Amino acid sequence: MIKRTSGFPEKMNTLLERLAPMAPATCLALATAAVWTLGHGQIATIGPALAASSLIPGFRMPDQDEHVTTRAPSSESSHLELAQSEAPTTEGVSDEATQESAQEDSSWRAIIDALPYAALTLDADGIVTHQNRLLASLFPQMRQGSAMGQLLRNPDLTSAVSTTIDTGKSMIVHVVERVPVARTIEATISRLELEPNAARLLVTFRDLTERDRVEQMRADFVANASHELRTPLASLKGYIETLQGPARNDEKARERFLPIMWSQALRMSRLVDDLLSLSRVEMRAHLTPQGRAELNEVAAYVVQALEPLATSQGAELVLRPLAGNTFVRADREEIVQALQNLVHNALKYGRTDGQVEIEVIRSKPSGEARECLTLSVKDDGAGIEAHHLPRLVERFYRVNAASSREKGGTGLGLAIVKHIMLRHRGELRISSEVGKGSNFALLFRELA
Repeated sequence: MIKRTSGFPEKMNTLLERLAPMAPATCLALATAAVWTLGHGQIATIGPALAASSLIPGFRMPDQDEHVTTRAPSSESSHLELAQSEAPTTEGVSDEATQESAQEDSSWRAIIDALPYAALTLDADGIVTHQNRLLASLFPQMRQGSAMGQLLRNPDLTSAVSTTIDTGKSMIVHVVERVPVARTIEATISRLELEPNAARLLVTFRDLTERDRVEQMRADFVANASHELRTPLASLKGYIETLQGPARNDEKARERFLPIMWSQALRMSRLVDDLLSLSRVEMRAHLTPQGRAELNEVAAYVVQALEPLATSQGAELVLRPLAGNTFVRADREEIVQALQNLVHNALKYGRTDGQVEIEVIRSKPSGEARECLTLSVKDDGAGIEAHHLPRLVERFYRVNAASSREKGGTGLGLAIVKHIMLRHRGELRISSEVGKGSNFALLFRELA
């Protein structure tokens, strides 16, 4: 226990009394940081930590040029001078309080600005008192000093704000907007324990639109994949049951059913292969290819590999290579797969006995420092209507579903091409004109 000691200045006794209830570690830290020298009961030197602390108002560090001496008080005047010098002024205390209040106000505003989500603060009347820059991008119409309820007219959000003000309970609300674009935003309302005149509520917003879109795409993908597999499986099951039952000894039925069963099995096999290919490409999307590929060589390889298929369909493959080297940073096998998918589509949906051109082109797009190389596949088929073009790269999207299934399409070929080009930091461009044909182009940056 620390006792009041005679002969110490009154401020020293006050310091000891304030240190008494503190934990031992705190007392040791303060005693170590606050160093002073006493001469006849007068303070000569103050440590930096003590001078910066608010334990004893009025303590200060002597100026560098100020010579401090220790002496015993010799007269009443000296005692009076000492008392006057030690007495804190009301003006200084008021200034310190104002400064502390301003620092506290700027501190919580800085914290709001540093939040990773769009955020604003409200007073007790629902007026916006502060907002960070992320909120401006999410709600451009929001302004400091305006009522949030007038700008975000959502009954659930207004009710949650009132509940938090009355009860102090944090609330979470999902705000669904339909115009100008559909989006879902999660709002979290929390009460702030600040000064009475400061902000009362903190409201943070998270845009969940992209997350919901990805979840919907995943659900649609599972549903479409299940549907694509269920159809040939049901067909196979029906034929097998027929061959095991009424047509067990029917040779003609067996000869008619077996080719159909084989085609359905091939359809499932293609679908599974495409699903696995798409999965592999997506898993490596973050890995930039480190190999090199020569586009003239890739185009020649694909033409040679698909020449028998084109001949069987009465179509002609025309290769137009580019003079000179055409090296790009790429995974050769993936580029071969992408080009094969495009040529396959051109042969499937092009004109009967038509022509498919595979061309390598060099160009320099505006704004690009280096030239680009393009692998283009052009057919002379019926073409595709403009409103279908943006959706062609979606999984399982087909312009004509029945025709695609009859020709062995899985609806995943262009989705695979898109993801391959995303991994290669390239671009897939599609153009088409009804009655004249379509052009699919793969753009790569040429290696220096």
